[in-house]
Amino acid sequence: MIVRLTHRPRKKRIVILGGGFGGVYAAIHLEKLLARDNAVEICLVSRDNFFLFTPMLHEIAASDLEITNIVNPLRKLLRRVEVLVGDVKQIDLSNKRVLISRGYRNDSQQVDYDHLVIALGSITNFHNVTAFSELALAMKSLPDAIRLRAHVLRHLEDANSESNSIDRQSLLTFVVAGGGFAGVETVAALNDFVREALPFYPNLCEEMLRVMLVHSGSVILPELGESLGRYTQKVLARRGVEVRFNTRVKSMTENSVFLVDGVAIPSRTLVWTAGTVPNPLILSLPCANERGRIRVNQFLQVPDWPDVWAVGDCAFVPDIRNPGKCHPPTAQHAMREGRVVAQNIAAALSGRPLKSFSFKTIGLLASIGRRTGVARVFGFNFSGFFAWWMWRTVYLSKLPGLDKKIRVAFDWTLDLLFPKDVCAVYDLDQSRDFEKDKIQLGAVEVFEACAQVERV
Repeated sequence: MIVRLTHRPRKKRIVILGGGFGGVYAAIHLEKLLARDNAVEICLVSRDNFFLFTPMLHEIAASDLEITNIVNPLRKLLRRVEVLVGDVKQIDLSNKRVLISRGYRNDSQQVDYDHLVIALGSITNFHNVTAFSELALAMKSLPDAIRLRAHVLRHLEDANSESNSIDRQSLLTFVVAGGGFAGVETVAALNDFVREALPFYPNLCEEMLRVMLVHSGSVILPELGESLGRYTQKVLARRGVEVRFNTRVKSMTENSVFLVDGVAIPSRTLVWTAGTVPNPLILSLPCANERGRIRVNQFLQVPDWPDVWAVGDCAFVPDIRNPGKCHPPTAQHAMREGRVVAQNIAAALSGRPLKSFSFKTIGLLASIGRRTGVARVFGFNFSGFFAWWMWRTVYLSKLPGLDKKIRVAFDWTLDLLFPKDVCAVYDLDQSRDFEKDKIQLGAVEVFEACAQVERV
């Protein structure tokens, strides 16, 4: 009797590196396109077990939103995708495998792939200044926003009991470096938050407070044009924000911030939003890069590596409408790059032609505090309350999950009726490295939101 054993073919594995806009939206669309294909499996490797909606990050720092309302659990968002929470340590393009570390023991795991999507995003660029990385506060992740909020409240508490006027001045001076979207929205939210919190501190008054924005250019929000930039400057100045142009932060100590023009600002708070750089792991790859970003073709493929794709902040995506230029690393581009790369991987698996990526920016919006905003949509400028309403409407519509939309809308409604919370949720005296902090948070859901349940 002859028994014939039929060999089951190995499934094609698509591995996505990165849980930001590019990686998550690539996974979402691949899940939809290949849901019925049992010969394909999709794996997403992410540093966190949640997707963070970064456009609303400054509202967490300003206590406008609850911490968990702008995060979506990846396993809830991606039901048919294998989610691996860990750090990418090595990408071996020649052998088609990725090495990641997982868990509190940093156990190594090898992940093989047939198609690889690199969406590792970017990190804060401290320009190799050690003092910035040790003393400054970033504004890139959820832990950054939580830390900033607690830091500000701790300084208000200390200033309220401080008898030395010089020390009190440094505690009540807040400096934000960078006049782009992140810097302007952060300084506006921070200014509103601190001024609304002052009435709870009987020994403090607004004359003691100093909020400053430092920008290297001649106009803030240069992406929106000079007109809206000047308007934003006037609004911020009217609300007590001091804006310094054509200068940069040079260095920092525990008590002072120094500018390149020689000005020393007594301050213990520097929020650094002055630029980002692609994930350093990109430079170790044997493929062409441009300014630290992986150069891809119009199909989002990495040249000479047809099974490797790249999207988001770490990809240099050519603009086929404007030869020689590239698409900007924004969320709206990353979302659409994720969709196109999903379509092209599905097409490659079935032998169909690939689709070129082409997208023109629809609009740019910024919230500048107190129900005021600025926006440029389809080439038209808007400012004031209508632009702020447009900002909230657009981003609420883009926030994944109906439950999250309802929670955010509810939080915004409560914000109209009640004052902001002025309680710090963790002990800031611990180590500044959030992943190594033994932070005692006030609620279990904060642990879950920050994805520490899989790390600690």
